[in-house]
Formats: sequence, C-alpha cells, structure tokens
Amino acid sequence: MSSTILVVEDEERIRQFLQRGLGFEGYRVEAAADGTTALEIARDNPPDLVVLDLMLPGIDGLEVCRRIRALPDGASRVPVLMLTAKGDPMDRIIGLELGADDYLPKPFEPRELLARIRAVLRRQQPWRPSPNTVCCASARWRSTATPAPSASAASRPNSPATSSTCW
Repeated sequence: MSSTILVVEDEERIRQFLQRGLGFEGYRVEAAADGTTALEIARDNPPDLVVLDLMLPGIDGLEVCRRIRALPDGASRVPVLMLTAKGDPMDRIIGLELGADDYLPKPFEPRELLARIRAVLRRQQPWRPSPNTVCCASARWRSTATPAPSASAASRPNSPATSSTCW
C-alpha cells in the first residue's frame, strides 16, 4: 500500500509539480492551497505525511503545524515536512520547535525532497530486523549472516569482535 502525502502549497505551479512528481514516485497525493483546507483533510482523513508551506493565505503554515499537533488520536502524530521560502536559520528552528519533523528551504532539489520524504516515512515504520542485521550484545557483536569471530579476533583491540559499534 502506498503512502498518502498531503501537499499544502498556495502556489499552484509548485503544488502541481509536487503532485505530479510524488504521484510518479507511487505516492497518493492530496493537495490543499490554504491552511483551512489542509486542517480539514488532516482531521478527517489523516495522511501519512504533510509537506507544508509556511506562507499560506489565511492560516499560516506555523499555525497549521501547531493545530495538526493538537488533533485528537493518531492524527497529531502525522509527520510534517516544512517546504518553504523562509530558509533563515531562526525560521528553521522555530518550525522544528513547533513540531515539524523536517525542514527544507526553497528553492529545493526535488531528489533531496524525495529523499527526506522517504526518510521521514521510514522512521514511521516499525523496525524489523533483516536477515543480515548486526546484533549487539554488550561490547560484542555478531552478524546473523556471518560466523562468530574467532578467539584470536576477540583478543585484538578494535576488532569487530570487541567493538561496541552497532550498525
């Protein structure tokens, strides 16, 4: 099942570009040109992610983010990625502190936006170890895909057998 992304952007050209591009990537895309419509969609049919502009007519994007975070049930946990022309560091800090999960200033590279969307959505999925997951136990690790380290490897400092790094 593909994820649903709500694009909230008042500039029609950018909104259509995002709808086409994300649709081409296999996402279901809903769109809103203003904050009021975005909040109605987020409340009535919560998406898997919101791509949110800050400078919107009526209710601005910061207020939309605040109100999304105040929605009941699981709707308040929908990830929000702010995509906006306000790229000043203080604007980014405010957006993130108000509840955004990520922040990307315009102009943006479409591939970076897609990578950020994928990363945010990936964090929403429950973690399931793969067959090649490296398992960590105290200061020893062992991949389920490789045999246990030999005794000589375990005696060498910084060898994989004694490393405390998990990856």
